[in-house]
Amino acid sequence: MEEEDTRDYSEPCVQCSVINWGLTDEGRFYCKSCHNVIERTKEVLTSDVVPNAKIQSISRGFRKRKKIDKGWEWYVCEGFQYILKKQAEALQTLGVCPQMKDEILCNFWRLYLQKSKQAYCTTPASYTSKALSISDISTDVDSEPERINIHGLSSFSESDGDLQTESSFGHVSSIGKTSARETTSVCSGSIDGDSYLLKRKKGNLRMSMPMTLSFCYIALLWLREPVTLSDLLRFVKDGHIPYLNAFQYFPEEMKLYGADLKIFRVESWPVYEDVHNKMSELSAFLDLPCFPAITDSCFLHPNILCIKYLMEANLPDELHNWTCRVVKKINVGETDFLTLDPMNKSARKVKYDVLAAAIIIVVLKLLFLLDDQYEWLHANIAGKRNQKNKEGCLWFDFKKWYKVIKKSVDVEQKKLDEERARYLWKCEKPLFYSAKEKSVVLKKRQMVVNLQRQFGTLSGSIQVAEKQSPSSFQLNWAEENTDGNCFHGHVLEGVLQEKGNSLTTMNTKYWLCSVKLCNEKICGQLTHYKESDFPQTYQFVLNLFSFLLRVPASLIHEEVCLIEHKLFKTKLHRK
Repeated sequence: MEEEDTRDYSEPCVQCSVINWGLTDEGRFYCKSCHNVIERTKEVLTSDVVPNAKIQSISRGFRKRKKIDKGWEWYVCEGFQYILKKQAEALQTLGVCPQMKDEILCNFWRLYLQKSKQAYCTTPASYTSKALSISDISTDVDSEPERINIHGLSSFSESDGDLQTESSFGHVSSIGKTSARETTSVCSGSIDGDSYLLKRKKGNLRMSMPMTLSFCYIALLWLREPVTLSDLLRFVKDGHIPYLNAFQYFPEEMKLYGADLKIFRVESWPVYEDVHNKMSELSAFLDLPCFPAITDSCFLHPNILCIKYLMEANLPDELHNWTCRVVKKINVGETDFLTLDPMNKSARKVKYDVLAAAIIIVVLKLLFLLDDQYEWLHANIAGKRNQKNKEGCLWFDFKKWYKVIKKSVDVEQKKLDEERARYLWKCEKPLFYSAKEKSVVLKKRQMVVNLQRQFGTLSGSIQVAEKQSPSSFQLNWAEENTDGNCFHGHVLEGVLQEKGNSLTTMNTKYWLCSVKLCNEKICGQLTHYKESDFPQTYQFVLNLFSFLLRVPASLIHEEVCLIEHKLFKTKLHRK
């Protein structure tokens, strides 16, 4: 306050000729160099009449706040751009192709800004029509904007690294440099935060935090990177990709306040279906062409994904032959089916990881029935046979596999629950809205950290280890282990029989999870999953893949029902 009251008085001291004024307790000016007190006093800022008071000076009205206190004038889309940039950099650190950030994601983002009329257009949509008139908007772009080419723009690194450059956001930065909010409060936050939360027009896609992950996923899908949506969300939940409290990576000058916190602060983990649905809406909103083809050599092809999940679930390698047969039978390995085409609105968007998991479950039902009876009868036979013939290939023992998997999953689930319980949802970087608050807030935060450290030392709690680099596999099984817990090399003897020149299942029965599918438009989903209606073995297998993919079991169950109806379409039609 002392600097604000004295900074407009620029007369030098009559004794030492230095301009360095301060205020005494009585409000009089004194020189900080030679301590000379002069007749000038603090300006009167109140309009109240004080009787018998001598007026020393007249207030000159409101003063402009310091630029460092006020912070930058910024828009919500600039905040999302900064988050997207950080997420792309995190994915690059995990091994994703550098082309993803600079050539694909950057151009998808610019295309979104153009489609939503926030930038790269003749008349950008103004969320603050009361504060900014049309005459305030810069008009330094062509009158007829061209559609942005996916491969024809520069990268985040080249032009968007500095959020305040005009090349970064076109009109957005130009609007931000107007003088409409020079007298706005320090705590105001973004320019368009309040209006951004208002109801949008039909067909306009509003940006949100889950939408940032949808942007990342369509960029990964465009490049056919070996990362599924479940992998992406797992990396987010494990803290390898910025999502929760991502606004803490904003520059200090980008102040968040009020409505900004509702936009950028999330208090829950991203949901698989929500991100996937937004991905479909986003690709259609951007009018993207057909994505690069998903062929049988791509990681996202079900034949390859099934290998990954069979290894992670510790199942026999021979099952892969049966998953390939199912894929071929129901035509889910065709390029036209797997490749995303945003223009084909009638086509169902494929959930690649969920599809592969469901195929494996259907194969297990074909071989072992999973009805709480047949699989255990075969397990008893396989167990006795393995005890007598310990040399050579071992038969797959479903009962032993069940025990090994359950023990490992329980341990990993307990670790996961403990990590979730210890997670601090509150932002590590405290928020402050002026330079004066900064020291106080940081001091309080440091006190909290010190108290937590001292309490942990006194209670003897174990210090949390540093985060390890993420892996595509959550469960690892080494075949060279002598404890016999790896089932990859086990054979499917006892459940298969030769019929002509091919192998068929000895089990001739099969039970359907759902005899009739629901109308998705009416019910909102194709099937309804209630655990008590299904055998416990089926529930266990379903929950296993639910854990591996970090998705609800009902989502995998729905995909299982769809595959069954395709596989037994002829028989169901006859009935």
